[in-house]
Amino acid sequence: MIESKNHLERLEQIERGKRIKNIRENELHMNKTQLAREIGISSQFLGLVENGKGNLVYKSLKKLRNLSGYSSDYILFGIDDNSISETKKVLEQYSEMEISEAIKLLNNIAVFIRNK
Repeated sequence: MIESKNHLERLEQIERGKRIKNIRENELHMNKTQLAREIGISSQFLGLVENGKGNLVYKSLKKLRNLSGYSSDYILFGIDDNSISETKKVLEQYSEMEISEAIKLLNNIAVFIRNK
């Protein structure tokens, strides 16, 4: 059990590194040296983080969050805050009873798909 937990943590670390690299390359359009300087780490350590072999400390994560505009939840766990916000906006249009019925329907659909 401990081994599988460690394996999952390792996979999360690899995915986190990929997200950070994607943010650096595709959103911030920076090289490793530039981003490392901005968030207060060495470019070598940033390379380790992006390859899933290291983690950012709070101070560096906060700087990356402020620089990129992405939430810490997205950077760390891949949770897309925008989809949560959009869902909340959509759900505001419906009553609690309508939302409850929709959730029941979604559960039934999930069971149907699982048993297919």
